[in-house]
Amino acid sequence: DSHAADAMAAGGTLQNYNNELVSCIEELREKREELNRSIAADEEEKAKIQNDLRILTERLSRINDNLARKIASRTEYDKTIQETEAAYSKILESSQTLLHVLKRESVNLTKKKQASS
Repeated sequence: DSHAADAMAAGGTLQNYNNELVSCIEELREKREELNRSIAADEEEKAKIQNDLRILTERLSRINDNLARKIASRTEYDKTIQETEAAYSKILESSQTLLHVLKRESVNLTKKKQASS
């Protein structure tokens, strides 16, 4: 009769092991599912960031192109301004020289006129 009791005890122990195993497997499945949700969220965020990055890269490229054009244009303005200022400076010098020449001639003419009268 003790054999029957032993068998029943062993069966009960086996049932306990079985329940524990099923519980452990279930726990592992839940952890895996939790991890799977986390992975999906990260992949979604990654895709969003990659899209944002693509958009920002395009914007950066456009801004760089615009900047290059504007800087080239500014350089042209600088060159034109310098050339114009240099030419204006020469005109001023020439005007000054012309004025001196005219004043001198005027004095000479006045002297000649006075000498002849």
